[in-house]
Amino acid sequence: MKMRIFSIILLAVVTYGSIFAQDNKNTLPDLQTSESIFFDPTASSKEDAYKFSTPWRLEVGYVQLNHRTQDTSALYLHGVRLGATVDFLLPYHFSIQTGALATLTFGKNTQKWPSGFIDENGYNDYENTQKNFLQNDILQLQLTIPVRAYYNITLWRKLRMFFFAGPQLQIGLTNYYKVQKNLSITANQWLEKNEIKTSDYDRYIEKQLYRTNIQFGLGGGFEWDRYRLQAGYDFGLNNILRANASLNHKMNEWGWMCTFSYKL
Repeated sequence: MKMRIFSIILLAVVTYGSIFAQDNKNTLPDLQTSESIFFDPTASSKEDAYKFSTPWRLEVGYVQLNHRTQDTSALYLHGVRLGATVDFLLPYHFSIQTGALATLTFGKNTQKWPSGFIDENGYNDYENTQKNFLQNDILQLQLTIPVRAYYNITLWRKLRMFFFAGPQLQIGLTNYYKVQKNLSITANQWLEKNEIKTSDYDRYIEKQLYRTNIQFGLGGGFEWDRYRLQAGYDFGLNNILRANASLNHKMNEWGWMCTFSYKL
């Protein structure tokens, strides 16, 4: 009787052990065939597993540039940015982005000052003062080449938040000034004496500006599936004003942008 009970208990233990071993065989991965996600402590699902790729994006948006000088207030230019970028996906949710974008901006610079004359008694005749002005309508076209590092954070399903930082190179193609003027003889002579242009001209061709501008940008945004909305600010690092351009000796181009992109 005791041997029968012992045999039944031994059979039950062997059966349970076989079932447990079979479950382990079904759940534990084969070290030679398992996916790399099993060894990635940062991956929470198969979607988060790293896989190198180079997605392309079409980008369009608004940009505002401002030229900062030592002696005068900033000159603001408003316009659009359009082009294509490519991302190089790296591990741990990082990526590097570069590309080529056309930046087209418009602006206006107006200088106004009175020009009276001295009457026979030695006083200014303000009633006959002529209002002088020199207005420049500016059209600027640049080629923008960014090189930026991105860090992505998954918030929910395909919704991600990201931050970016890095330099970008801007190459000036045209900086055209269309001039409108109303000048007295005295004011016109003073402008000519100081080599200030009073007719239409391109500041790059006239060698008033350097074509190369290096900026460092910071920003961030949100991404949903193939769509990305981002904004950032770019700090001008180098002087773009040539020494003989005006009485100022240094000018930097800063700016901010807000763009929308679509992944192809």
